[in-house]
Amino acid sequence: MPLDDDPFDYQVTQAGTVRVFRGGREVVTVAGRAAEKLVERLGVDDATDQQLLARATGNYRRGNERLPPHRP
Repeated sequence: MPLDDDPFDYQVTQAGTVRVFRGGREVVTVAGRAAEKLVERLGVDDATDQQLLARATGNYRRGNERLPPHRP
């Protein structure tokens, strides 16, 4: 499902954790140094934010998926 159709949302808490939501449900909480680094990089633009949040959750293509064999 493309990020445009079902975007991530996030909330930075007072404790410094980042709560990541998708479809109205919390999918992951990022804490510690990882949260600090994520907060530093968020806010550039929506497309960048979506990619950063997808990476934080592990929901992104890594580029190593196998393609089906080509059939003529």
